[in-house]
Amino acid sequence: MAARYLVLEDGTIYTGTAFGSERESIGELVFSTGMSGYQQSITDQSYNNEILMFTNPLIGNYGVNRDNLESQVPTCQGVVVREVARRTTNWRMTMSLADYLAQHDIPGISEIDTRAVTRHIRQFGAMKAALVNDVQETTLARVRAWSRDPQAINESATHNAYSAPATGRRIAVIDFGLKYSILRELSKRNCDVVVLPPTATVQDVEAVYPDGVLLTNGPGDPTAVPERTLNMIRTVEQKYPLLGICMGHQLFALANGATTTKMKFGHRGFNHPVRNLVTGRIDFTSQNHGYMVERDSLAATDLDVLLEEINDHCVEGLQHQQFPAFSAQFHPDAAPGPHDADYLFDEFMDLIDQNPVQK
Repeated sequence: MAARYLVLEDGTIYTGTAFGSERESIGELVFSTGMSGYQQSITDQSYNNEILMFTNPLIGNYGVNRDNLESQVPTCQGVVVREVARRTTNWRMTMSLADYLAQHDIPGISEIDTRAVTRHIRQFGAMKAALVNDVQETTLARVRAWSRDPQAINESATHNAYSAPATGRRIAVIDFGLKYSILRELSKRNCDVVVLPPTATVQDVEAVYPDGVLLTNGPGDPTAVPERTLNMIRTVEQKYPLLGICMGHQLFALANGATTTKMKFGHRGFNHPVRNLVTGRIDFTSQNHGYMVERDSLAATDLDVLLEEINDHCVEGLQHQQFPAFSAQFHPDAAPGPHDADYLFDEFMDLIDQNPVQK
């Protein structure tokens, strides 16, 4: 097996074994603590421009199947694992993880002490990194010079509107890089879904006559999103019940005068406990975000903290004081799980029923 190297921007170099694509790549190195769900994570558009490292020691043991995709074309820049399964067994699988990465030109590296690298990131913060087949004199300089594509949302989101017709409530979904699991949750509730691109205007939203609006997850820094999108959110939240998820939560906050900041190493994985400050309910949640809403910035807004992370008290959800609008930083759609917080979709449905739109 060919050697491959993981090079961090602080000069640390780890030697491992190549799998997947043969190409080299640069991105921001982040880690996920999930013990399963590697397929959902790799195909999550929120990992666009990022090299995804899994802390679970064995990855790939059940292969890849057609049903657990969260997008059709993954956009992460690489996959780092301790051990990639040599034998994969599952009645639904269509190919191995290595074959899937090769098919989508994503490089992987195995035989890395991922828990040691994770401790390094937890101490020094998320950092730029490269997966290379040969360490050269210019490698470190190229890593340090790399910057995240500010247009990552445009790569991850749809460019054209499309629909999933049904007979229930009509939901206008603004796609910033959505996970299919969001659409699955709406489908379970018989919602008539119209997906709009991230460039959608107020007029575009009004033209589909929605009963509610959902802002999806997506990659990158929320402050890179154009002001026109924030203006759209400010107007739409006054006309329609609104739910923001992940990036949608952050944009909902920015549109209402709050600020966001980059976290030291982010929240990624499926075991984050979150408390509902209204009901006292505690749920384990699926999370994938490297930015958060600054709690102190909420004082001058019409937003209240609805949900918070128990461990570090990060703002995990907001509720508007005047309009039927709220948000969740985590994924209540939670693919592959846990599904504790999917009740938020039901609360969104109730909000729509209690606040019918005049058409």
